[in-house]
Amino acid sequence: MKFLFLITAFLSLANPSPTEKASFILSGKILDKETDEPVSFTYIHIEELNRTSTSNEKGDFKLENIPKGDYTLSFHRLGYKTQKRRIEITDSNLNLTILLTPTSLTSETIEVIGVNNELTGANLGHASKSVSGSTLRRNLGTTLANTLANLPGIDQRSLGNTPSRPVIRGLGDERLIILQDGLSTGDVSDQSSDHSVSVDPIASSEIEIAKGPAALEYGSNAVGGIVNVVNNLILSNLPSTINGTGTFGGESVNKSASTGLNLSAPVAKFAINLQANGRFGNDTETPLGPIKNTDYRTTNSSLGISYIRKKGYLGGSFGTYLSNYGIPPDPNGHPDGVDIEMRKFNYTLKGELIPSNNLIKTIEGSFTINNYNHKEFETTSSIGTEFGLVTTTAEIKSTHGHIGIFDHGNFGISTEIEDYAVNGANTPDANSYKFSGYLIEEFHLDEIRLETGLRFDYVSNAPKENDPNSDIGNIRQRDFSALSSSASLIYNLGKGFSVGGIFLHSFRAPSLEELYSEGPHLASFSFEIGNPELEPERSFAKELFTRFQTGNGFAELAVFHNKFSNFIYAKNTGMANSRFPTLNNYQFTGTEAELYGFEVSTELQLTKTLVANASTSFTIGRQDTTDTNGNNQGTRSLPQIPPFKAKASLKYVKGGFEMGSRFKYSAEQNRIGAFETSTDSYFLTDFFAQYRFNSNKFLHTISLNVNNILDEEYYNHLSRIKDLRPEPGRNITLLYKIFF
Repeated sequence: MKFLFLITAFLSLANPSPTEKASFILSGKILDKETDEPVSFTYIHIEELNRTSTSNEKGDFKLENIPKGDYTLSFHRLGYKTQKRRIEITDSNLNLTILLTPTSLTSETIEVIGVNNELTGANLGHASKSVSGSTLRRNLGTTLANTLANLPGIDQRSLGNTPSRPVIRGLGDERLIILQDGLSTGDVSDQSSDHSVSVDPIASSEIEIAKGPAALEYGSNAVGGIVNVVNNLILSNLPSTINGTGTFGGESVNKSASTGLNLSAPVAKFAINLQANGRFGNDTETPLGPIKNTDYRTTNSSLGISYIRKKGYLGGSFGTYLSNYGIPPDPNGHPDGVDIEMRKFNYTLKGELIPSNNLIKTIEGSFTINNYNHKEFETTSSIGTEFGLVTTTAEIKSTHGHIGIFDHGNFGISTEIEDYAVNGANTPDANSYKFSGYLIEEFHLDEIRLETGLRFDYVSNAPKENDPNSDIGNIRQRDFSALSSSASLIYNLGKGFSVGGIFLHSFRAPSLEELYSEGPHLASFSFEIGNPELEPERSFAKELFTRFQTGNGFAELAVFHNKFSNFIYAKNTGMANSRFPTLNNYQFTGTEAELYGFEVSTELQLTKTLVANASTSFTIGRQDTTDTNGNNQGTRSLPQIPPFKAKASLKYVKGGFEMGSRFKYSAEQNRIGAFETSTDSYFLTDFFAQYRFNSNKFLHTISLNVNNILDEEYYNHLSRIKDLRPEPGRNITLLYKIFF
């Protein structure tokens, strides 16, 4: 029924009203504030509509299909301060002249155009961050987790070269949602450490990290946050000319190479977008020798086509993610390693309707199918375990203008069906049916910005065959429903200071694997045992922060506390499985737990050419250890919690050239869970350099990084192979990117 409504709404695009204009055009020119020269390849973003464009070689830009209303317009460009500007679209098209200010800073350098150029409550931004430009290229790694790992509070869970996933403040897996262009990735990377994320950051123009109410649009379980990789595959705006990027890179530590091509073109009223990326790498070298069976071969290709009209757009895309990679050997489990063959095919229909009224600004719909398959080869031809997942998602969401005390907001409903099957274990085939609805509202009053969100979720996890007498318990259908809520408040104190808080009451239903798993999983060194009696995971997350920003620097301090009433995880029982004695039993269980800590980050321009930045992060995780008889045994540390970390860098910047050193310190981690081993402290030194220049109609950027210059032997506490192998040794990476 909902999908029928979606199609009917989009059909109305073919017959726009001839008497009333529902949308307008925003255009303009971007100039250097000091030289009045055009600034090409500037990334323009209308935050409330998620509409994007890029300026051409003359600095000109154009965004179509903009409804009436007030918006926050942001401009991102290498070597310039990110500018935020409040605009109002009334009854005519709007043309702007934007003057960007050159800067040597890279983090949170935001220039707000408003009354007295002060940061007001309306312009302080969401409780979120984004990674783009030179920062994205400097940190670009083989995986998404590796790309984000240098940010404060972000670590990576890893199992060799390819299977890694971000961890934010000790929270990952199901508590951290990874998206691509705001849609589910459709993989099972949140379920096990050997499953890789089916997103390649090489194709991204920006990576967003959202927390608080904004995260409720995508899930009620995002207590760790949302990581959204922005590719803009289905374009909502017609490009003025053919444009795109080409990327080429390589690393010495595993003799790897990568390449990527993004190409957008207008064809009549159609916007064509092609993305093709590929990577290959050999075994990773460490100070103690290579980590065997860590090679990989990955391709990621997509084609998107959009039909653009004055009342919106309708588009579709098809994408493939094909990856073959290795899991390192484990003498006690699989001495020769495990080879993974992963295949994902994505089909997406997406569109937007702009109604002819002043209340509802946009109605957006999407329909997505992800067909995912993951095979684990214990020998060349023997499949040990195979995972199959078909995820079908349909969503309708809308944005609105001023209503009562609320300046703007968005709301939506979605359904999702997961068809899940596992071969090679006793885990039953099962389906998961999900329905959700959310409402997010924003309120501005002078120096205050308040954002609130509510979300309802219903989840039905149903095995295709019930088994009341299985070895793990009564396997049956389980239904869950709950309401989640969140609020964030930011208050401007003046003179660059602001304070705020984020509060989130989250809900997470147990996953199919947590309920019904039963079988060996050699690639992750475990025999997994589900628990059909698990109750939902509930948490209450709190964060308080203060920020300071001037033209010469930025600083932020945040403290956080997350309380879980039923923290679900796979507990290492320390007991060998009776059928597979080389594997320990990992039993899914729920317990009371809490995680708390702090983050500090700062960047300061010391002189006209010298910039320094530093950050620290610290997380403590504790769990209740009450036994099955109700006897309180006190508390102990949660497993897989990152240690205290500190990072600092100093760089020299002049024109389009920058170079510097980065220093990383990680403390010893001896606050460990049951049967978990501790890791020693380490200190690493990196070097980086970047150069950008224009030639004709092109912008070129070259990035050189030398990580772990001294070839130190060190161990990542979140690595599943930390007891077997250290982290990579000295690594030289070179990345070239051309914009056209």
